[in-house]
Amino acid sequence: MTIQLARIDQRLIHGIIVNQWAFETKASRLMVIDDAASKDEVLKASMRLSKPAGTGMSIIDTEKAINNFLNHNYDTQRVFIIAKEPSTFVKLLDAGIALPKINVGIIFNENGRENITKFVSVNEEEKQDLKELKSRGVPVTIQYVPTDTEEDINKYI
Repeated sequence: MTIQLARIDQRLIHGIIVNQWAFETKASRLMVIDDAASKDEVLKASMRLSKPAGTGMSIIDTEKAINNFLNHNYDTQRVFIIAKEPSTFVKLLDAGIALPKINVGIIFNENGRENITKFVSVNEEEKQDLKELKSRGVPVTIQYVPTDTEEDINKYI
């Protein structure tokens, strides 16, 4: 399995992902793991429009992502995963999918979340999920764009 990076970004696919992070990770596949987005054909079509030439893109639900990884479907690819919630990555770890690092980019300040940085807000469940990811040995950092300095999530939670 060649997961290069996993990122929490509630905007999923957007300019910074396509123009900076995909380049930084040298991704050959952008993978959006989101149960709702995987069923929204209009959203999927708009995200696919921004896909860099020569790069694959998957927009799939969590169960399909787990099955595809366990079936070694991406073994020859450099995969960059984007999901909206930290709980998605807890589920991947629960299924035995190894994650080299999790980057927290954007979590919107809505639905009772507490702002912890300019671009990241979390609720108690998300804080616990981030702590769980760290406790399993996965580095979790906050970094908006690749040129920003990485900051360990522990500084904020």
